[in-house]
Amino acid sequence: MCLGIPGRVVEIVDGYAGQLALVDVEGARRRVNIGMLDEAPGCDDWVLLHMGFAVELIDRAKAREALSGLEMMGRGRAERIRRRFEVCGVVQGVGFRPFVYVTASELMLTGTVTNTGDGVLAEVEGDADAVEEFGNRLRSDAPPLAVVVDVRTSEQPVRGGTGFTIEESGGAGRSRTLVSPDTATCRDCLDELADPANRRYRHPFITCTHCGPRFTIVTGLPYDRAATTMADFEMCGACRAEYEDPGDRRFHAQPIACPDCGPRLELVGGDGVSRCRDEDALRAARELLADGGIIAVKGLGGYHLVCDARDDAAVAELRRRKRRGGKPFAVMVAGLDVARELVTVTAGDEELLTGGRRPVVLLPRLDAGRRGVSAAVAPGSPDLGLLLPYTPLHVLLLGIGDDRPGPDALVMTSANLSGEPIVTDDADALTTLAPLVDGWLRHDRRIQVPCDDSVSRWVAGAELPVRRSRGYAPLPIALPFDVEPTLAVGADLKNTCALGEGRYAWLSQHIGDMDDLSTVEALTRTEKHLEDLTGVVPVRLVADRHPGYHSAGWARTHAAGRPVRTVQHHHAHIASVMAEHGLGAGERVIGIAFDGTGHGDDGAAWGGEVLVADYASFRRAAHLAYVPLAGGDASVLRPYRMALAHLHAAGVPWDADLPSVAACPAAERELLAHQFATGFGCVPTSGMGRLFDAVASLAGLRHEVAYEAEAAVELEGAARGAHGLPAAPEGGYRFAIRPGAGEEPAIADPGPVVRAVVSDVRAGVPTGLIAARFHASVAALITELADLCRTRTGLGTVALGGGVFQNAVLLQAAQQGLAERSFTVLRPRLLPPNDGGIALGQLMIAAAG
Repeated sequence: MCLGIPGRVVEIVDGYAGQLALVDVEGARRRVNIGMLDEAPGCDDWVLLHMGFAVELIDRAKAREALSGLEMMGRGRAERIRRRFEVCGVVQGVGFRPFVYVTASELMLTGTVTNTGDGVLAEVEGDADAVEEFGNRLRSDAPPLAVVVDVRTSEQPVRGGTGFTIEESGGAGRSRTLVSPDTATCRDCLDELADPANRRYRHPFITCTHCGPRFTIVTGLPYDRAATTMADFEMCGACRAEYEDPGDRRFHAQPIACPDCGPRLELVGGDGVSRCRDEDALRAARELLADGGIIAVKGLGGYHLVCDARDDAAVAELRRRKRRGGKPFAVMVAGLDVARELVTVTAGDEELLTGGRRPVVLLPRLDAGRRGVSAAVAPGSPDLGLLLPYTPLHVLLLGIGDDRPGPDALVMTSANLSGEPIVTDDADALTTLAPLVDGWLRHDRRIQVPCDDSVSRWVAGAELPVRRSRGYAPLPIALPFDVEPTLAVGADLKNTCALGEGRYAWLSQHIGDMDDLSTVEALTRTEKHLEDLTGVVPVRLVADRHPGYHSAGWARTHAAGRPVRTVQHHHAHIASVMAEHGLGAGERVIGIAFDGTGHGDDGAAWGGEVLVADYASFRRAAHLAYVPLAGGDASVLRPYRMALAHLHAAGVPWDADLPSVAACPAAERELLAHQFATGFGCVPTSGMGRLFDAVASLAGLRHEVAYEAEAAVELEGAARGAHGLPAAPEGGYRFAIRPGAGEEPAIADPGPVVRAVVSDVRAGVPTGLIAARFHASVAALITELADLCRTRTGLGTVALGGGVFQNAVLLQAAQQGLAERSFTVLRPRLLPPNDGGIALGQLMIAAAG
């Protein structure tokens, strides 16, 4: 390599084969690749190297003499070895091969690197100390998007040679690696997007090694362009040069493209006819949104339905068309300054909002004021779900530079009818979404893998996932012990599936609720794709014990002769939390599993459970007292029915002055009274989620719901509104605990709490204070039952699982109360506490049993 040094043209030659040199070029230290003397004719002046440093300029003859001497000195000075490194994990599509190339070059090593079906394979040769350092850096200095889960090494015969090369990928054998999740546009790409002098100025598909689509475009492994949907686009010469240049940020960035060779934008009108393309399509889409229109925008993992979040008429119309009920919409805002006009943002929240994963973050909303979003965005919810743009298309849709001002806050909700999977196919979008939108902003890059937005929140100093999907899936989770190849099919709500083998589990992206045929079919496609990516061929399946679950039925249908094991729902919740915290096979915990309902071993609908559990088994140590659940889903959708059930169990008359009683039609009250008296059509339930519903109705907050946990969400919001008021004064709400004899579980009777709530309602106590007192009573119950279990078992570790722990007020209070009692508290951090994380628990229970 010829370099310009003031007044001289010199060529760098190594002291012994395959080394690198440090040379001072015009005052700047640089690392450069070098070749053997005879491989680089044409220069008369050379740099003499010693221990990697240039010490003087010499002519060719002296260079040849010095080379021979230094080569002999190098052989005597250090042992030369060759070592193979097999790197497993998320190491494809994240700049890992360029990182290996640069690292080897810096350490004066020769060799090769390639993608394989198992990850990345590197062989390096050179000084033994340098080879050792190379291995250390593979683990400690990997690119930001990489996740190195294992590095296997083996010694190889020394081959000699010079230079370091990146070889073509090899796909022979079984695949066992995962590409990176889709990642938000990086700062460098955003700067180029806004730079008129850059050739990718305003390019909606700008990306590099450190950002952009990964999981949603991959069609196979190894992860190379040919195994992605970007194979449909032939690189232009300029992109090809960047792609092949080890010093370029886009070196082997598989989604690389530019305006000359990449995907194209198109705006399709409401009549299904193409209107315009590229920059004109963007401009027309912004104008349509500013005028109150609703458009379908094709993103990374599917289409979104989009409208101006500040436009009351547009939001109301979208809600009507989608048949959304009162369920909140997510809102994409142009930046943190806009977010702070709408919500309270802490440092932890900002970390989630601006990080590479870019989930929807649930944040406490501010008073609407002049700059608020439409009240129809999240009616009744104390939170707004906000996210920042995570693709260049989103950035351009919100506008940059001299763009005509348009909406700075956009409703961004999955494009589907309620209960169905997100739409990804262009032809399907034109028909399925036609009744919902006034136009489509789409592109011609295929979406291989559907992937909804993730949802998260920051609670008590840590992230609490609510839905794990884009940006997170399919990152592997390390397991505390080996598992056989196993498929866990999850639950029926918020379904995800999981594959496990050895010391790793791979959880799918969010699939949805299994009450629709299209979602069941989506489970089939998702599981097959996860098998293809991971190479796990399950020898057994595991499902929830509920006899009516569609997911369990799917497992039996697809078993193909393999055994199907069923596990108890709440045991799986606790096992999931244990596994993500790395507890070993024989360790036991006190598990607090609070949710709405799950099938219990006695046929009841459990949901307020305290379990003494390890992975292999559990004992029911305590539970919420049973009350009658009349009509199943009818009582879930009408919290006033649960309120009447708890009033009945607490011995409180159904007087007309109580909001719950007034909300229930007279004929329905008569029917319920008969059912409660006779047990006809009732299932006993210990569900804590159902108690939250009941208290929300008793307090007059919510008597009917349009989506899961709507009443509990409003109750939590009311409790937050009581900040600064005494939540648990002397004589406040308190559960009655009846210790069980011997192995019998203790019973936590909510009757005293229900009676106290009724008393406060009749006394005119503010709703927020009632809600705060109730939350404080549940947190106190958790610590009291944990104390009881510790006394009986000696255990000091408590695991919190189940959908009720999505409640930030309760989780924070419970965590604090337990810590004050010197318990070790395990709470969900990697997976949702709800049924979206239950597949991991199923996997671990099956492995331990």
